[in-house]
Amino acid sequence: MTSQDLYRIRDFVPDFDAIAAEFTERSRTLSEAAEVLADIRYGVRDREVLDVILPAHLKAGAPLHVFVHGGYWRSGEKENYRLVAAPVLAAGGVAAIVEYDLMPGQRLEMLVDQVRRSVLWLEKHAGDFGADARRLTVSGHSAGAHLASFLAAIGPEEKAAPPLPSISGLLLVSGIYDLSEIPGSFLRDEARMTPSEAAAWSPLTSSQLPGPQRIIAFGADETRPFHKQAAALSTQLHSEDSASELLSVPSLNHMSVVLDLADPAGTLGGRLKNMVASL
Repeated sequence: MTSQDLYRIRDFVPDFDAIAAEFTERSRTLSEAAEVLADIRYGVRDREVLDVILPAHLKAGAPLHVFVHGGYWRSGEKENYRLVAAPVLAAGGVAAIVEYDLMPGQRLEMLVDQVRRSVLWLEKHAGDFGADARRLTVSGHSAGAHLASFLAAIGPEEKAAPPLPSISGLLLVSGIYDLSEIPGSFLRDEARMTPSEAAAWSPLTSSQLPGPQRIIAFGADETRPFHKQAAALSTQLHSEDSASELLSVPSLNHMSVVLDLADPAGTLGGRLKNMVASL
């Protein structure tokens, strides 16, 4: 690590708290305007729940899109990320926001497993919400992008291929794909990720599976690790002949990328809307 921790986003985004408050406010506004099926259980643990958000004019067989929120594996609440449903609803899709346990109370292996199980549950129950499981896409931000990547990847220490959903597209935004620096970062006391966990769950040393079209996106104003790791993952995918696109979005930082993703007219929100609508 350098003397300045490049993972400590607050140090590089002066309006960090204002943007986080906007996440909450825009999510509240969307929740009041849309039909939200809250806290649907996909497992038995307290945080093994998800929200499903329906479009105003739901048509049978609608596409289904799942979002995995960030928070450096140790924070975040799905209710504050419902704003990301806006481009999905604009495309006539059904949106789902999944929840998972947090570190250090639970280990990283559990979080990966919960995200996988939540999307498998949604794939199985898509028809209950008027959606078509064959039209399934996923996005994630920051730690959520890391976790979402394992919906189409196998960790280097997994002895057998786990059950995974069939996904048509992955939009990974500002993800962390090399965890080796995380145990020594400012998160050492907040997440308590161990070096062995970092080695076991780094996407850059995992087997990336063919299938989904991947968009690996990040904000041009983010710190160096997010640029470097996105480019490395894109290079890895190309070397394995997996379809992927590397997308740098001008003038966006690690927080403002979420506002752009939640805007149907934004660069990322437009790509999300098109991903959902094209299935």
